[in-house]
Amino acid sequence: MMAPMSEGDATRQRLVAAAAEVFAERGYDGAGVQEIARRAGLTTGAIYSRYTGKAELLRDAIAAHSTDELDELFNQHRFEGHVSDVIRVAGSHLVERTAQHAADPAAALLLEAFVAARRDPEIRTVVKGVLEERAGRLAEIIEAAKADGSVDPAVDTDAAVRFCHAVGLGFLIYEALELDLPLAEPWEALITRLVVALAATTEPDTKGE
Repeated sequence: MMAPMSEGDATRQRLVAAAAEVFAERGYDGAGVQEIARRAGLTTGAIYSRYTGKAELLRDAIAAHSTDELDELFNQHRFEGHVSDVIRVAGSHLVERTAQHAADPAAALLLEAFVAARRDPEIRTVVKGVLEERAGRLAEIIEAAKADGSVDPAVDTDAAVRFCHAVGLGFLIYEALELDLPLAEPWEALITRLVVALAATTEPDTKGE
């Protein structure tokens, strides 16, 4: 197993930065270890003394160059009131983030990882790990929203998480194809309506009367 990347390992950081560039430009299959080493100004020996191969480099590149929107939004203190505001703000943030970072190499990097995952079981494991970690964080948020009454406990948490991921990954494809994004105002209105639909009902049950 590869040791976690240390903040003090400047060589590893150079390798990861170079790998992210090469993977985003050439795809996983087209990315050569020699080219990655050349971009980093190092030898291939520097790679193999730290990594078993390209799959581990890809894992570190994704971790280092992909922003977790939930962490970013929490750091900005953009949530107020019920925990369900996380879903509303994060959903609305998709359009804002995509519009601002359309040229972000992290999007290309993640797309190339998805393509490689179809053919390479090792890459599939890496990509699944990234998505499952974020799915776990979102599941915790939804469960907290159920506990505070802002989301109906009857809502299936796994289904809600998969829906959020499907929307987020769909926007990633929009970025790659340079398709027009929805306008921010109607998109936020739609997300707000979806959150309202998830809210717990407070009306008394009159079916038995």
